[in-house]
Amino acid sequence: MKRREIEVAVISDVHLGTVGCRANEVLEYLKNINPKTLVLNGDIIDVWQFKKKFWPSSHTKVLKEILNLASKGTDIHFLPGNHDEVFRRFVGYKVGNISIENKLILELGGKKAWFFHGDVFDVTMQHSRWLTKLGSVSYDLLIWFNHKVNNLLEVVGKERISFSKKIKNGVKSAVKYINQFENLCADIAVSKGYDFVVCGHIHQPEIRKIVSEKGTVTYLNSGDWIENLTSLEYNNGVWNIKHFENLPYAKNKSVHNDSEEMDAKLLFKELLKDFQISTQNS
Repeated sequence: MKRREIEVAVISDVHLGTVGCRANEVLEYLKNINPKTLVLNGDIIDVWQFKKKFWPSSHTKVLKEILNLASKGTDIHFLPGNHDEVFRRFVGYKVGNISIENKLILELGGKKAWFFHGDVFDVTMQHSRWLTKLGSVSYDLLIWFNHKVNNLLEVVGKERISFSKKIKNGVKSAVKYINQFENLCADIAVSKGYDFVVCGHIHQPEIRKIVSEKGTVTYLNSGDWIENLTSLEYNNGVWNIKHFENLPYAKNKSVHNDSEEMDAKLLFKELLKDFQISTQNS
């Protein structure tokens, strides 16, 4: 299948290195697009969970495909999030078509788009990091249990379900938190004169125009690749949320097969080799 040409693609909250990560689906999506610009808007690798030593080969293949896109001319902007904040020490680093930045500003169709992960506006992240990490562990356990349940559902031919989505959509405090996050990001974007503000972090895909006393801005969130399997795409002046389940190749059976675990040293050696090739070709 020919790759789709895209001006800008945005993915976030992939959480490579966790059981809940849908790496095969991410890989299939990346293999079917040819973006001029790819924004990795945080939490691509879940360093918080690295101690579990869970790293199937499919997770490395995702990173290798990103390097493959860079070698073919795609500009890759990696904006670290809270789960991969260790990479923030390399902000300003650029090699070939790959750069690491805290935030990104792009001019799209005469309008300015402001990209950042979003954890900087999370009150619990800033003032109660231990509470946030505790919540992350609880969330990871819920995703692990959900993963096991969905495996059984697939065996009996039933549709997958998401416990965490049901909780977030049904609990008033969760809905309130999401709304506060979106409005805060929008207010700051308006004050800075941006037309679009593009975030991740809260695993809630969204495109909506927010109007306040200060002005108007379009708020966008790329969602995640654990529950929603979504990305943002910009083409010809229009933003869209792409749901993986609605794409033609989503029904491919090989997408849902778990990849075997391989020796980590061998995998990262291959990854380093691909990185060297991509930087030489870019």
